Amino acid sequence: MPELFPDTTSVENGEIHVGGVRLTALADEHGTPLLVLCERTLRARAQAYRAAAPDALVVYGTKAFPNVAVLRTLAAEGLGADVSTLGELRFALAAGVAGERLVVHGNNKDDEELAEAARVGALVVVDSLDEVPRAERADVERTLVRVTLGVEADTHESIRTGHVGSKFGLPPTQALEAIERLRPLGLHVHIGSQLTSAEAARETIDRLASFAAECRDELGWVAQVVDLGGGLAVRTSPDDPAPPPVAEFVRSLLEQVEPAWRASGLPAPRLILEPGRSLVGPAGVTLYRVGLVKRAESVTYAAIDGGMSDNPRPQLYGARYTALLANRADEPPSGTFRIAGKHCESGDVLIDRVELPEPVRGDLLAVPASGAYTLAMASNYNGVPRPAAVLVADGRARLARRRETVDDLLRLET
Repeated sequence: MPELFPDTTSVENGEIHVGGVRLTALADEHGTPLLVLCERTLRARAQAYRAAAPDALVVYGTKAFPNVAVLRTLAAEGLGADVSTLGELRFALAAGVAGERLVVHGNNKDDEELAEAARVGALVVVDSLDEVPRAERADVERTLVRVTLGVEADTHESIRTGHVGSKFGLPPTQALEAIERLRPLGLHVHIGSQLTSAEAARETIDRLASFAAECRDELGWVAQVVDLGGGLAVRTSPDDPAPPPVAEFVRSLLEQVEPAWRASGLPAPRLILEPGRSLVGPAGVTLYRVGLVKRAESVTYAAIDGGMSDNPRPQLYGARYTALLANRADEPPSGTFRIAGKHCESGDVLIDRVELPEPVRGDLLAVPASGAYTLAMASNYNGVPRPAAVLVADGRARLARRRETVDDLLRLET
């Protein structure tokens, strides 16, 4: 399990440290639940993508965790941002990401989002024929057309995006029409998330090269830019299959692009990559306080002070997580426990089975590999305020997102 924790993790005197900071000290200062992000891990993952594809534009898939401090950290490593709403776009701008390093997505962009994208000079990914005239009216100058090529990625159905019938992108015949009208800079594809191999992505590249050749033959148009999306998986449980390292995954894509384009008689395009989960997921550890511990027939529950409101992935996708007791990390397990959230749902179970020392009220539970699509998808179910987030590095912690309060929620009421 230690390999699931951030790069800077250590155990000293029985306590877990990340970024040179005791997790118990962070929980005491900032409360729980708390998302702790290791800055060195973030930077190392960004550097791995840049090194693997030095000539590509690498943009952070902001939806994994939209946060100004995280965006600013990644921008310092040369990354841009992939955004899909006005909110995410404003986050990226607040972090100082330049417009030419922004890629704007969305299957249902409104006029305000298109206008803001045009104002800052972002690259807009056109997702429907309806969007073509609206992008023109908004004076969007730089576009890609997203094409759906019918590749079935080996991942959960809710996070597949390149299959026939997907709500994202255009089937080839409609994509040809959009290209004829827009004459965009290039093409975009994305087949899904949590990919544990590059096989489906490589198949997509071959199909995309054939489609690009069709565009040249029928329209006299050649793609200058190709955005290959993101999707590299992250292990959140020891039982998960290990995805390829960043360098290996990216290399397998690049090695497919050149021969596929050459075989189609096309000049090699400039590339864009959109990693999200694989950047921020491994950098995150979520901390919870253990409350009630009780036996229910053959199961012993340890209830925590968070749950599906700060991490809905187990309920949405069947995601599996694991955990250690941050304050008793060197103690051997005494049994198997089910980690339950505090919400009024029987399905509010964060971890179905995990071996731990006998937990007691007040223990600090640390859940690794939880930086992506957790706090990003958080809700206020049961009127629970959303957690804080901190970035840690070199023995210091800085607040990246303050904790919500019940008063914050009440201010929205009329």
